[in-house]
Amino acid sequence: MTGTDEKTTHFGFRDIPEGEKAGMVHGVFSRVASKYDIMNDLMSVGIHRLWKDAMMDWLNPRPGQRLLDVAGGTGDIAFRFLKRAAGAQAVVCDMTEPMLIEGRKRAEAESLGASLDWVVGDAMALPFASNAFDVYTISFGIRNVTRIADALAEAYRVLRPGGRLMVLEFSQIPNAPMQRAYDLYSFNVIPVLGQIVAGDRDSYQYLVESIRKFPNQENFAALIRQAGFANVKYRNLTMGIAALHTGWKI
Repeated sequence: MTGTDEKTTHFGFRDIPEGEKAGMVHGVFSRVASKYDIMNDLMSVGIHRLWKDAMMDWLNPRPGQRLLDVAGGTGDIAFRFLKRAAGAQAVVCDMTEPMLIEGRKRAEAESLGASLDWVVGDAMALPFASNAFDVYTISFGIRNVTRIADALAEAYRVLRPGGRLMVLEFSQIPNAPMQRAYDLYSFNVIPVLGQIVAGDRDSYQYLVESIRKFPNQENFAALIRQAGFANVKYRNLTMGIAALHTGWKI
């Protein structure tokens, strides 16, 4: 393949060769892993916790289910799932091992150790058998995947018939003035917080830009349908700053 034929994708607002994105994203999350949870609290003023609780409310985990939480890094979603579903099992899969290491350090990980596994893996080529899980979740991770359609296809593959997909991701506010106000906050505050707290402005500049490159609610719902999921729906959270998307493997 020649240089002119090489596929490109985006890394924030930059166009890069497609083959380079995974390594660059891995670098971002390796650098911020130790400060990831505290930065989430600061950036969202703690609201991300309410979003994740809303995710669990809609998901309604049931006893004995098997969860795959992709890009699950520090375990927030898996911990919530296991606490709501007696006898459930969860696998946290993330391409960045330092994120998994931080997750295993948390107190919840110790108390839920018998029900919880941590696996290094790529969302576009999951190291799991087909039809292996009842629930697939990905929280604030799918926008970082090089090929979103491939990740959704893998989600469909590893779910059992009757299994459910649930995605929590930053999205777009349908009110233009509110979106402009949110942009002002994002671009002027979050990278500065990243520099002060994590010593890494560039990684948080990327994270802000990556949100703007992610498809809006309707377009992302269309991608989920194209992957084969049925009964696809979404709910806006905090005016659309984030959104929950769900679908079923029928």
